[in-house]
Amino acid sequence: MIGAKPCRRPDTMPTDLPDSDPSTLWRYSAFERVGGTAADAGIAPSDGRSVLATTLVAELRQLQQRHRDGDVLEVFAACLRQRENALLLLRHRGMLWPVTVFPEKRLYHVKRDLLPALKEGNADLEIVGVEGASVRPPSAIADDSTEDPSHYRPLPALLWALAVAAPHPFLLPEIAGRAAYRLTPDYRPERAAAAGALGPALRRLRTEISALRTIARWPGMDLERAMRLVNGVYLQGGLMVLRTHPAARDDVPQGSALGSWFRR
Repeated sequence: MIGAKPCRRPDTMPTDLPDSDPSTLWRYSAFERVGGTAADAGIAPSDGRSVLATTLVAELRQLQQRHRDGDVLEVFAACLRQRENALLLLRHRGMLWPVTVFPEKRLYHVKRDLLPALKEGNADLEIVGVEGASVRPPSAIADDSTEDPSHYRPLPALLWALAVAAPHPFLLPEIAGRAAYRLTPDYRPERAAAAGALGPALRRLRTEISALRTIARWPGMDLERAMRLVNGVYLQGGLMVLRTHPAARDDVPQGSALGSWFRR
């Protein structure tokens, strides 16, 4: 879903909302009933103040054509590549999370902390809408603004959490294909990443250049963990993708071929 759909705002709020305070989360079912846009839900103003850049819209349309416009990693990656602020409507556990990303500032805005929720069931985690950012970045907030500075949070931590939590593990297309990987010299992993189960593999990638197949065979790793790790580092801007290095290999085929790969 790109941009806003025209919809008449209902006279009354649905009864299954936590309350009518816009700082609380909408149930996704209620959000759909009022029209499925941020303006209809009172999350963003309806004056059209902010629109998506045409370059980002073009990328999102390509995702639609590939039926990937709901994938959280692909949509976040598109915003990062274009360095465009955007309001991403994120569905998680039946609730709607309005997340505004500021790639240039390496920040995102959300009124409730999303990271603890991502540690729970993520089967329905998806993007259900992308709209122009209605929240300003911290540097543009007026002195008399009512916006709470604590609602702005570090984007790299969210990107790592999404890479780990995405319900359907796959390698992002931009880094897939014949390749080997290594961390960039200036990359500093998030504390949660360095201390977690993927920490030893991250430390190893600081000094070794390895293909996905190789990373998947390291102690404590498998194909799914390797893909999540490489995606997470890429989204955080810390991945070197080497196409012509002697260690480069084609990534693992998708679908039924995975089963045969695991039996090798």
